[in-house]
Amino acid sequence: MKIREINAMRGPNYWSVRRHKLIVMVLDLEDMEQRPSNTIEGFRERLEEMFPGMFQHRCSVGQPGGFFQRVDEGTWMGHIIEHIALEIQSLAGMEVGFGRTRGYGEEGVYNVVFAYTEEEVGRFAAQSAVDICMALVNNEAYDLAADIQRMREIREESRLGPSTGSIIEEAEARGIPWIRLNKYSLCQLGYGANQKRIQATVTSETSSIGVELACDKEDTKFLLEQAQVEVPRGEIIRRESSLEETCRYVGFPLVIKPVGGNHGRGITVNIMNVEDARVAFHAAKEVSSAVIVEKFITGEDYRLLVINNVLVAAAKRTPAHVIGDGVSTVKQLVDQVNKDPRRGYGHENVLTQITINDLTKSILKGKGYTEDSIIPKDEFLILKDTANLSTGGTAEDVTDIVHPANVSMAERISKIIDLDICGIDIMTTDISQPLSDTGGAVLEVNAGPGFRMHLAPTKGLPRNVAGHVIDKLFPNGTTGRIPIIAVSGTNGKTTTTRLISHILKMKGYRVGYTTTDGVYIQNRLLMSGDCTGPASAEFVLKDPTVNFAVLECARGGLLRAGLGFKKCDIGIVTNVAADHLGLKGIHTIEQLAKVKGVVPETVLPSGYAILNADDDLVYEMRRTVSCNVALFSMDEENPRIKALQRMGGISAVFENGYVTICRGEWKMRVMRVEDIPLTYGGKAHFMIQNVLPAILAANIQGVSIEDMRAGLETFIPSASQTPGRLNLFEFNNFTVLLDYAHNPAGMMALKQFVDTFEATVKVGIIAGIGDRRVEDNNEMGAIAARTFDEIIIRQDKRLRGKTEEELIKMLNDGIQMENPNVKTTIIPSEKEAITHAIRNAVKGSLIVLSSDVIPEALDLVKHFRELEMRGEPMIVE
Repeated sequence: MKIREINAMRGPNYWSVRRHKLIVMVLDLEDMEQRPSNTIEGFRERLEEMFPGMFQHRCSVGQPGGFFQRVDEGTWMGHIIEHIALEIQSLAGMEVGFGRTRGYGEEGVYNVVFAYTEEEVGRFAAQSAVDICMALVNNEAYDLAADIQRMREIREESRLGPSTGSIIEEAEARGIPWIRLNKYSLCQLGYGANQKRIQATVTSETSSIGVELACDKEDTKFLLEQAQVEVPRGEIIRRESSLEETCRYVGFPLVIKPVGGNHGRGITVNIMNVEDARVAFHAAKEVSSAVIVEKFITGEDYRLLVINNVLVAAAKRTPAHVIGDGVSTVKQLVDQVNKDPRRGYGHENVLTQITINDLTKSILKGKGYTEDSIIPKDEFLILKDTANLSTGGTAEDVTDIVHPANVSMAERISKIIDLDICGIDIMTTDISQPLSDTGGAVLEVNAGPGFRMHLAPTKGLPRNVAGHVIDKLFPNGTTGRIPIIAVSGTNGKTTTTRLISHILKMKGYRVGYTTTDGVYIQNRLLMSGDCTGPASAEFVLKDPTVNFAVLECARGGLLRAGLGFKKCDIGIVTNVAADHLGLKGIHTIEQLAKVKGVVPETVLPSGYAILNADDDLVYEMRRTVSCNVALFSMDEENPRIKALQRMGGISAVFENGYVTICRGEWKMRVMRVEDIPLTYGGKAHFMIQNVLPAILAANIQGVSIEDMRAGLETFIPSASQTPGRLNLFEFNNFTVLLDYAHNPAGMMALKQFVDTFEATVKVGIIAGIGDRRVEDNNEMGAIAARTFDEIIIRQDKRLRGKTEEELIKMLNDGIQMENPNVKTTIIPSEKEAITHAIRNAVKGSLIVLSSDVIPEALDLVKHFRELEMRGEPMIVE
């Protein structure tokens, strides 16, 4: 077996609009295609022995044991690998259940699709599942435990922490979109100009001064003392020579900790003599240059969490510990504690497993123990010097018993230090009494406090503290969204995207849009190339200046990674025609329609799917959407349009020379097509078809008819506004037309436009495209033979899997089948082909260039135009 490729879906996709996290592995079974599971002796038994939990896999049978029934009947290895990939992720603590295995369109090749929780784990699981399956087939030993542990490690390396994750989950529950901005915990909530950011539990609204103060324990303590908040007596020193005198001033017992520390690093508590103080001093110095020496307050460790200056949770924290039984060693006691099902590796469960590290051994040594010592019965033995859950500590929720005086104090502290989210560490014997009565004290104020102890306490009521963060960032139920219009289809989507963006920009929006030639923010090209995938969409949605996004969504990105957003306000499908068939497992036009149909399926319930009523496959998409539907048509008598009008729906039609919006059966004529520059006086019918969904989208977004007209009047077909889309260049004696026609449907639309021109000779410069089928290139040649008097066959720079000779032959075969008498010249270089056509142009001729590398072709044609205007010879260096 051989893995051809592994792709990770990260948004709505061809396989599922609802399940965004999917691995899609293209797997070639090779010889195993002839060996289903029931032909391999002992395979079922070995599989069940390794994965007894698979009995719960229902598979298509629909009941427990269903998968093993399929194995007994005989199923292919791709299907089995799908189930192995799901099971090993579940065994590693990542419960997943969705999977599909479908033919790729080639014998023995399959799309193996399965869910993941962490992308890198999912990719690992794909490879691991194949290796495991081959080991089972060959009856070879396999170290499954090593793979499970590696998946856990990958998860801990790549996942969001529990605090960040809880905020993201709360945001998702409220319909707030989000984007992870780095591999750590920096995340964006909301889109564009409405975005907020979080990094763990620090937000974009957190005061930088507050964070600086919280990180400087000296300044924090000084400010709290000034505000009459109970804090331990203490001093900050930098030299060991000051240590002994400071110890006498503060008085034992002591705690020594670094000024700039966090997560308990470098802290030593309950120091009873100068010798131990020196050891603690050096431990703290490894973390920061300044060291705090302060009174060790006896009592229990409490964390008060304040969000937006309101106490929202409190927890009593206990360091990792064991309780002796008079029989077991420390190591045995730790193993017993770690058997608690609530404890797991890293953050996978509500509690973390306790490890015996150098710090633990040091603590044990201080008590006269080693890890092999037997601890007396009922002795409470602390194994860590802090109560952090990440080191194995436990937490008990005590929110409801915090004394009002302590609540008031905590809320005051959040304002004194100026933090919107802060954790206040308190030592006291009884949190239900004021600190002034118990002799307790505030030990520390933390910026970016962990939420884990409050989200899933060991004991007591869990608190949805993340909800308070979202309440602060997005008050009154706002979602941080900006309007998104997504445009898909085979032809016309780039022009439609650009036209909508232009109209909205004229309306005053700050528009970001993506196209096949680049990403634009307010008409400034910031990324060039084919930018119709999810990464380009995210580029726009991350830009803090954008308040409206118009996103062209092509098949390639949808199949490679899914959409770059989960929901849009308007989804447009212009048409579906044969294009790129035979690639990425998409072999039929119906499959291609399903790819394009992902866009309207992601429209919000209150939004609109704008569909082409003249295209059967596009019209059928209305059945799978859960939003409003608007239709457009080049025929106002289209019965589908009439039916929608009778129901009071919204439509756009070409009627009596106008582009017209209809609300119900009421007409609102927008503009005569002959006055719309984009249509070249109404000659370019396919451009009229692009105008219709654009004005529909504008109308739905509340743009007035007057503003639409202004946008249509000022959207001039040109190299700057519509590069590569019917760009006309008038020379003194001939005309050059450049267009992006790149498939039979596009070439046919171009033919209809070219037929409206009067010319002495019509010359077409065409190219075969490597990622199209033979019949598609044949048809391109045939249409060219019906359109032009002379044809120049050139070749693209990117052959896309075919040879130059193969592509030229495909086009030439089509030409010969249609019109063997048409004059045909082969000039592989695009630059040389254009130069030859222009230098040999006869008076009154029309030269039509079909190009998919628009910038280079445009630059060359513009160069020739400039040479002619200057009266210089048309020579290219």
